[in-house]
Amino acid sequence: MEENKPKSVRKRTVSNFIWRLAERAGAQIIQFIVSIVLTRLLLPEDYGTVALVFIFTQVLQVFVESGLGNALIQKKDADDLDFSSVFYFYMAWCLFLYAISFFGAPFIASFYHDESLTPIMRVLCIMIIISGLKNVQQAYVSRHLQFKKFFWATLAGTLLSGVAGIAVAVMGGGAWALVVQKLTNLAVDTIVLWFIIDWRPKLMFSFKRLKGLLSYGWKIMVPSVVDALYNNLSQVLIGKFYAASQLAYYNQGKRLPDLIVTNINTSIDSVLFPTLSLEQDDRSRVKAMTRRAIMVSTYLMAPLMMGLAFCGNTIITLLMTEKWLPIVPFMYIFCITSIFFPIQSANQSAIKAMGRSDLFLKFEIIKKIVGVVALLSTIWFGVYAIALSWLGVSLISQIINAYPNRKLLGYGYLEQLKDILPAILLAVFMGVCVHCLEFLPLPLIVTLLLQLVVGAGIYLGGSRLFHMEAYTYMLDTVKSFLKKKKKKEKK
Repeated sequence: MEENKPKSVRKRTVSNFIWRLAERAGAQIIQFIVSIVLTRLLLPEDYGTVALVFIFTQVLQVFVESGLGNALIQKKDADDLDFSSVFYFYMAWCLFLYAISFFGAPFIASFYHDESLTPIMRVLCIMIIISGLKNVQQAYVSRHLQFKKFFWATLAGTLLSGVAGIAVAVMGGGAWALVVQKLTNLAVDTIVLWFIIDWRPKLMFSFKRLKGLLSYGWKIMVPSVVDALYNNLSQVLIGKFYAASQLAYYNQGKRLPDLIVTNINTSIDSVLFPTLSLEQDDRSRVKAMTRRAIMVSTYLMAPLMMGLAFCGNTIITLLMTEKWLPIVPFMYIFCITSIFFPIQSANQSAIKAMGRSDLFLKFEIIKKIVGVVALLSTIWFGVYAIALSWLGVSLISQIINAYPNRKLLGYGYLEQLKDILPAILLAVFMGVCVHCLEFLPLPLIVTLLLQLVVGAGIYLGGSRLFHMEAYTYMLDTVKSFLKKKKKKEKK
C-alpha cells in the first residue's frame, strides 16, 4: 500500500495542477482581452485613481485571505467544527474591517486631495465582506484537492465581470468601470463556489479550536500583511509624490508580468502547499516535490517573461496603442523580477507545510526591512529608481527564502540556482533572438506572430537539444495523461 502512495500523490498533484493552471490561464486570457478593451476605452488617469484606492483594499483583504485559511489546510484533522468556527469568525471580522474602511474613506481622500475617492473606496471595500466567505470555501477546496471546481467559478466570475466593466466604460463610467469589474468578479466567484461545493457552515462554534488555528495562522497572516503593506507602499508614495498617470504606468508595467506570474506561480503554489502538508512527515518527499516545483515553474516562467520583455514595444503598441508606451521600461524590470518568484514561493510553501510558520514570519520580516530601506533610499530619485529597487530586493529575497530549507530539507540556494539556471539562460538567448526581429520592416501583427513562432521554436528546440530535466518531465507527464485518457475513451 505504501509503495503506491507516491504514485497516488503524484497523480493527484499533476491532475490538480493541470486544473489549477487551466483555471488561471482561462481566467487570465479573458481578463487580458477585457483589459485591452478597457485600456482603449479609459484614460491612464482612470487607472491611477482606482489604483490609489485599491492599495488599501488589498491590504485589508490580506487580513481575511491569509492566516486561518492556511491553518485549515495545514491541520491534519480539520473537521466541520474547525471550518464553521472560522466561517463565523470571518463574518464578524470582515464586517469590522469594512466599518473601518467605510469611515476611513474620507481620510484617504483627504490624504490624496481627491474627494472623489470616498465613494469609490466605500463601494470597492465591499470586497472585504465577500472575501470572508470565499476564503473558507477556498480552504475547503484546497484541503480536499478539488481544484476542478475553481475552474468553473473563476471563469464565470471573470467573464461576467469583464462584460459588466466594459458596459460601464462604454457608458462613460470612467474609473467606476474598474470598480464594477473587480467587485462583480469576486461576487460571482463566491456565488458559483457556494453552489458547487459540498461544504456549508453548521450551527457550531469552538473558541478552543479557533484559538488553536489562530496560533498557526497569525504567523502566516502577519508576514502576509507586512508583505501587502510593503508591496503597496511604493504605490502609496508614487500616488502621493507623483502624478496619477505615473502610478498608472508603473502599475500597468507591473500588471502584465503579474498576469503570467499569477497563472503559473499561483497554480503551483496553491496545489503544492496542501500536497506538501500531506507529506510533511517524509522529508525526502518534500524535498523532491519542492525541487520539481521550482524547476517546472521556472521552466514555464522564464521564456514567457523574457518573451514579454523583449517583445514589449511590439505588444504594447499593437494592443494598447502608443499612449501606453511609457509602461515598457517598467515591464522590462518586473519581467526580470518575476523570473525568480518560483524559488520564493516554492520555498515558502515547503516551510509552511513543515509546520514552521515561526521561520516563515521571521524571514518575511527580515525581507521587508530590506525592502523598506531600499524603497526609502530610492523614492527621491524617480519612479524608475523605485522599480529598480524591486529587482535588487527580489534577488536578496530569494536567498533569504531558500536559507531555512538548507537545514529543513537539505536543499540550499546554490543547488536551487543550479536547477533553474539552464532554463533562464536559454530564455535570455531566445529573448535576444526575437528582439532582433523588431527591426524587420514588417507590419506589427506580422512581427509579433513571427516573434512568437521563432521564440517557441528556439526554446523548445534548445530544451530538447540539451535534454533539460523539466522539459523531459513535462513531456512524460503529458504523454502519460494522454495515454490514460485514451484508455478511458476505449472503455
